Amino acid sequence: MITNQVLLNTIEGLKSISRIDFCVFDTEAKVLASTFGESRDFESAILSFGASPADSQVIQGCQFFKIFDEQQLEYILLAGGESDDAYMVGKIAAFQIQNLLVAYKERFDKDNFIKNLLMDNLLLVDIYNRAKKLHIDTEVKRVIFIIETSHEKDSAALDNVRNLLGGKAKDFVTAVDERNIIVVKELSEKDGSRELARMAKEMLTILREDSGDEQMHIAYGTVVNDIKEVSKSYKEAKLALDVGKIFYVEKDIVAYSSLGIGRLIYQLPLPLCKMFIKEIFEGKSPDEFDEETLATINKFFENSLNVSETSRQLYIHRNTLVYRLDKLQKSTGLDLRVFEDAITFKIALMVVKYMKYMETLEY
Repeated sequence: MITNQVLLNTIEGLKSISRIDFCVFDTEAKVLASTFGESRDFESAILSFGASPADSQVIQGCQFFKIFDEQQLEYILLAGGESDDAYMVGKIAAFQIQNLLVAYKERFDKDNFIKNLLMDNLLLVDIYNRAKKLHIDTEVKRVIFIIETSHEKDSAALDNVRNLLGGKAKDFVTAVDERNIIVVKELSEKDGSRELARMAKEMLTILREDSGDEQMHIAYGTVVNDIKEVSKSYKEAKLALDVGKIFYVEKDIVAYSSLGIGRLIYQLPLPLCKMFIKEIFEGKSPDEFDEETLATINKFFENSLNVSETSRQLYIHRNTLVYRLDKLQKSTGLDLRVFEDAITFKIALMVVKYMKYMETLEY
C-alpha cells in the first residue's frame, strides 16, 4: 500500500507544476493527502460518487476521479476546478497514482517473497517459479547484511534506508522484526571479502550520519551464488550479530567469516560449558580474578604471549609480570606462557562470557 506521505509528495509535486489543488480520499471518504488550504466537506459526495458507475464526474466545483487496483476501487481523487485544464491534470494525477499502486504492489510481492526466502518458508520449486514471475535473477552472487538499530522502525524507515543506500533495483531492503533491517545485496563477480567490508563500513557511515544512532551495528554472512542459498547467508549474518554481542562488543561490524572460535562456543550447550569451567577451575570462575590480574591476562593474550612487550605496555618490570603469571599458575594450575594452557584459559574466558550472556536472555 502506498503511504500517505508518498501520496502527499505526489500531489504536491503536481500542484507545483499545474497550480491546481488535489485531495486523495479512501473509499470511506477519509482524507489521505490534500493540498487544499481550507477544509471542505466532501464526505457525502465521495460516498455517492464511489457507489456510482461513473469513473469521473464534476461535483461541488471539483473534478472527481476513481483509481482502481485490479478493478477494486482504491482511491478517489479530487482536482480543484471545473475547467478542461483541471480535468486533464486530474487525469494525469490519477494515472500517476495508478502507476504508483502497480509499482508498490510489485514491491510488496517482491518484499513478501524475500521475507519468505530468508525464513526458509518456500519449497525449492516455489523459489524458482516465483523468482521467475517477479523477474528476479536466480544465479547471481548475493550476500546478506543485517543492520541492527537501537530503536524500532516502520515502513517509512525502511524507505529511508532504501533511498540512503542507493535504491538499486537488484538489491532488496526488508525487515522480519522490529529492530533489524535486512539488505539482500547483489554483487559483481569480482567482489570479495575486502569489498564486503568496505560496503558494510559505507552503510554504517551513511545510516549513522542520517539517524545519529551510534548504537547501530552491522553483520553479514558469506557470499552465495544461487537464490536458494540466500537463507544460508541470512542465518550466518544473524549468528554473526549474536556472537558479536558476546565476544566482539568493541566491533561495530562483524563478518561471519571472522567469528573464529566464538562461533564454536556459541553453539555449545550450557550444561557442557558449566562442566568445562568446573573441571578446569574446580568450581572457580576465571572472571572472579581481580581487575589487575584480568588486565594482565588480556594484555598478555593481545601480545601473543610475549612477556617483554606485555610488560612494556603495562608499564611494569618484566619480573613483575613473571611474578603475576606465576601467581596465576599456582591458583589455576595453568601457565599462560605454555601455549596449550594459554589456549585453555582463553577458551574458558570466552565460555564464561557466553554463559553470562545466555543467563541475561533467560530473564
